[in-house]
Amino acid sequence: MRMWKILAAICGLFLVPACDAAAAVICTLVVGAADGQVQHESGDCAMRNSPASTFKIPLAVMGFDAGILQDAHAPLWPYREDYKAWNARSKKATDPASWLQDSVLWYSQVLTRQMGMPNLRRHVDGFGYGNRVLAGDPGQDNALTHAWLNSSLQISSREQVDFLRKLRARGLPVSRQAQDMAIAIMPVFAGGDGWTVSGKTGSGFQRKADGAIDRSRAFGWFVGWAVKEQRAVVFARLVRDDGGTATTAGPKTRDSILADLPKLVSPP
Repeated sequence: MRMWKILAAICGLFLVPACDAAAAVICTLVVGAADGQVQHESGDCAMRNSPASTFKIPLAVMGFDAGILQDAHAPLWPYREDYKAWNARSKKATDPASWLQDSVLWYSQVLTRQMGMPNLRRHVDGFGYGNRVLAGDPGQDNALTHAWLNSSLQISSREQVDFLRKLRARGLPVSRQAQDMAIAIMPVFAGGDGWTVSGKTGSGFQRKADGAIDRSRAFGWFVGWAVKEQRAVVFARLVRDDGGTATTAGPKTRDSILADLPKLVSPP
């Protein structure tokens, strides 16, 4: 039996945190929101990875800039069975706020289809987002709906932080209103020691050497910013979660950095 299966069995039987031993932090990066000064950096923060659902942040900016997204609650798009959502929270009518809060994949794909590839490519290039490759999976003709899902588009933790700093400063090459509205729908969480955290999870599976999805090797992101009184930091954490799932790796990564954040921020 593989080691991660042994750990999962122990965790399930005895309700101890042994399952976390199969998770490895690839990178944790925290920088000052205004000056970009590194306050904490550990791991390989230059390594690129699929953005998965963290790509919903730039998609929100693009959608508001294109006028497809109108405000936090419009458009409200109904769920259709052919979207094939795999969890209950995605099988309902969804608006921009619940799209980010519940991480609804089909809403992203309806948005990108309406946006079209030329518009999507123009924004990704303008944002300098990761490797900017929107090819999708070889031979699948799925770039418009899958490029950010364990596919061609890749981004590092450093690039995540650079993008988020530009967004917070309203420095992206789109309207200020589009950036304001995207920021307004970011999910918000309570961090330790009085920090208020705005951020987005992302989860997926790593690929094998032959390109096939390896469902025994998940990854999880949590990226965003945190504010406490007059202080603000931007962060990214990427975790490899062997034996984890594409639905749990992101939330586990989020919970870990919410707990760790006060220790990662430099003293005032």
